[in-house]
Amino acid sequence: MSRTTFAGTYTDMEREVRIPAGGVSLPGDLQVPDGARGLVVFAHGSGSSRLSPRNREVAAALRSSGHLGTLLFDLLTPEEDRDYERRFDIALLIERLWSATRWLLEDPSVPRLRLGYFGASTGAAAALGAAATAGSTVRAIVSRGGRPDLAGDALRRVTAPTLLIVGGSDTQVLGLNEGALRALGSSDKRLEVVPGATHLFEEPGAMAQVASLSAAWFDRYLAGSSAV
Repeated sequence: MSRTTFAGTYTDMEREVRIPAGGVSLPGDLQVPDGARGLVVFAHGSGSSRLSPRNREVAAALRSSGHLGTLLFDLLTPEEDRDYERRFDIALLIERLWSATRWLLEDPSVPRLRLGYFGASTGAAAALGAAATAGSTVRAIVSRGGRPDLAGDALRRVTAPTLLIVGGSDTQVLGLNEGALRALGSSDKRLEVVPGATHLFEEPGAMAQVASLSAAWFDRYLAGSSAV
């Protein structure tokens, strides 16, 4: 699906939204600064939601530049989230993320902006899986403490520039990301290791590093000179 991009003139947008997805309605928070040129869709990890404080910290950092908007939404309904297996149903998570992407593409009230994905934990697998079929619709991807290995063969079909961020002390996930980096089909891919950080980046300054790395990546590919 193609998408026209432009840096239009509109007032700041901040509103709660409902995203239709296969018979359910998923709540989300959409914030788009005036003059933004890109919009990042967040896919949270298992057991989390759009209210994840770590994802919200990153989202606030992205918006602070004035160039990027954000959409944080729930991938599962409360009833679905109580089913542990649903949290790891990557095919379902991919479907939900793509439903949110289609909504952004089709809703006339949403500015037409370059799109990126930010995925955490299992949400990273959903982001990569959705991007594998999205083609040029998705311009950039960032994974935080992700499980890109769960995207399987879809990794080879990902063409968007992809940044994998892993904690240096999260050794098992670091190994999985090193393998995923080799499998990724993107010609522009990078693994950044935050020294001393564990899986949730709870150490002092760790999330600030994640936010800084993510903002630089999305600024480059959604809002900067590389966003062509």
